[in-house]
Amino acid sequence: MLNDNIILSVIEINGDQVRIGIEAPPNVTIYREEIYDAIQRQNKDAVEFTEDIHNILQKVTTQKNK
Repeated sequence: MLNDNIILSVIEINGDQVRIGIEAPPNVTIYREEIYDAIQRQNKDAVEFTEDIHNILQKVTTQKNK
């Protein structure tokens, strides 16, 4: 049990692989680790891209006003 509303269960063990079942309320988002990591990288890249665009626009605006 995690908190009072999430249940983890071992569904199957096959050699060195284990299948896990997760019961959680609909408002709880669950990702496999590699998916979660990919989402975090995309979010970080998006922020960096936005900052780069902002810096480029500032430079263009500054040069245009000279």
